Amino acid sequence: MPHSQFRLLTQRPFLPLFITQALGAFNDNLFKNALVILVTFKLTSQTTLDPRQLVAFAGGLFILPFFLFSATAGKIADGFEKSVLIARIKLAEIFITAFAVFALFQQDIYILLVVLFFLGTQSAFFGPLKYAILPQQLARNELIGANALIETATFMAILIGTIIGGLLILTPNGPLAVSILMTVTAIGGYVACRFIPKALPEHGRLKFRWNIIAETAQVIRFSRKDRIVFSAILGDAWFWFMGSVFLAQLPVYTKDILGGDEVLVTFFLTLFSIGIGVGALLCNTLLKGETSAKYAPIAALGMGFFCADLYFASPGAASLVSMQSVTGFLQTFSGLRISFDLLAIAVTAGVFIVPLFALVQARAAPEFRARIIAADNILGAGAIVLSAVFVIVLARFNFSIVDVYLWLAGLNVIVAALVTRIKDQS
Repeated sequence: MPHSQFRLLTQRPFLPLFITQALGAFNDNLFKNALVILVTFKLTSQTTLDPRQLVAFAGGLFILPFFLFSATAGKIADGFEKSVLIARIKLAEIFITAFAVFALFQQDIYILLVVLFFLGTQSAFFGPLKYAILPQQLARNELIGANALIETATFMAILIGTIIGGLLILTPNGPLAVSILMTVTAIGGYVACRFIPKALPEHGRLKFRWNIIAETAQVIRFSRKDRIVFSAILGDAWFWFMGSVFLAQLPVYTKDILGGDEVLVTFFLTLFSIGIGVGALLCNTLLKGETSAKYAPIAALGMGFFCADLYFASPGAASLVSMQSVTGFLQTFSGLRISFDLLAIAVTAGVFIVPLFALVQARAAPEFRARIIAADNILGAGAIVLSAVFVIVLARFNFSIVDVYLWLAGLNVIVAALVTRIKDQS
């Protein structure tokens, strides 16, 4: 019987990494949403592009480094001592933050986009390190709990950073407030990471190539050597596909289908983030520390069921939010049903993702672990891009936002069948 996962928060091998990751996710999203709000409301005159196109471009620019640099980041993480690398990356974040402060005061859209790319780059290099170091410093039966805590903290940090960035940036001293908060957060992340214990490389020095395509193809090949690992990685990619569709479409769904405002959007985002955290934290109780995907098929079917119910609950809801308040929305049966569906989708998604990622960490060959996690990041980034294409194609054929949920319900049934093979062999 494993100890409570919260006990990890009192232990040095885990707590510094937990804090470092949470502060990094907060900082990225604080700046990213501040940029989105500036682009939407203040900086449109600096470019001929539509604000929606600029926001989409900014999202793509943040994801791009995961395609370009994840393979190299994974190789570096496999070849060098990890705590030193984390410290250097977090030190780089302080310098990037200083650049961000300059960009916020200049309010030059192109400089701001460069900063966003740099933040995405440091996140791409940190990704393989933060997950590859866990199996070196924790017991196997602690991986489920550790990943659950990290995923919970990450989604809550994303939510809080997004909300605060949007609220602060348009205030009279918005750029100053965001700059101070980013600086304090970056310094806090660096201080926290200095307490991460050493994690020696599990592979000798590696040869590096500048050919990004060849390096990326190589890490994908590494990840495919173990069929269970690669299947789990594909499952992780599906989680990011699902999450991206929901988070991207929630504002439009709230406005066009429900008639709600930004307060209701924030409520839904909060509900979704809390649900992911609850589902993630449930995993340790369900699995009792066992690194297994046995509940992944049930979780996928759960996501599909609640997506379908959201589809059926939504058409009659358009008149519910004429008062445009969360309280009024929750006083209706349909409002409660929609809220419950969104929460349940998020909870089952949390139950789905944590065991799959722990399985990747536990089964990956130690000498290739960071590169395999890099492959996970690459395919996850690809899934995020593919989710945007998926929604665009459905819109092109006149499918509504609500129809997208029914498509997701059907696709989850297929995913459940696929991850059953992992469950049977993990």
